[in-house]
Amino acid sequence: MRELLPLLRKRHSVDLVIANAENAAGGSGLTPDTVSELISSGVQVLTSGDHIWKNKAVYEIIGREERLLRPANYPAEVPGRGSVVVAIGSGVRVGVINLLGRVFMKPAECPFAVAVRERDAIRAETPLIVVDIHAEATSEKIAMGRYLDGKVTAVLGTHTHVQTADEQIFPGGTAYITDVGMTGPTVSILGREIDPVVRHFLTQMPERFDVASEGVEFQGVLMRADEQTGRAVGIERIREKLEDKYQMTNTK
Repeated sequence: MRELLPLLRKRHSVDLVIANAENAAGGSGLTPDTVSELISSGVQVLTSGDHIWKNKAVYEIIGREERLLRPANYPAEVPGRGSVVVAIGSGVRVGVINLLGRVFMKPAECPFAVAVRERDAIRAETPLIVVDIHAEATSEKIAMGRYLDGKVTAVLGTHTHVQTADEQIFPGGTAYITDVGMTGPTVSILGREIDPVVRHFLTQMPERFDVASEGVEFQGVLMRADEQTGRAVGIERIREKLEDKYQMTNTK
């Protein structure tokens, strides 16, 4: 992120960077230091998901750092916030909503109902609204995209770590992708060392799943939207390798 994001921002004239960062602290949870690292790298809003509480150090910052979100459909008593509106210059503001799916996940409030509630509150400030639906089931993510089509600018899936090839703009003007991908090691099993994960599947015995280190890629999507209507006008996948930095630096 630190090496490639500034180059990507310049190349594509990026106004806003949103990153799901729930596993940024050594592959499990978040800490104040990793939050600071990501923000200093150019990330303006950090979303999360069911692993946000894996590192207890996050409690030190989640209640006071507005740019760090936890799913909005957690109970109201949970610290932190589930949405934010940020200014990106020239009077333009963008709302970001973080939601948690319920299929194959732990219980949470209905993400569809909460999505509409959060969207209605933000719509009074801006038509530009991006939703991170952090969910396991592809069907639930697509259902959220279809449900919010025409109501928000984008519905972006996270959690499953594998970038999908279904980026599109729905008829109502909402950009959608089932999973934006993972910034991390691709010579892995969802970012973890391969052998221990395979042994676990073979034996069902406990294993230590260390973070892998090879084939590191920056993955995500680049979106464009009409600031007056909030409708998406473009979405494309991004995959960049750290070794491509020299070429990026010398490309006009």
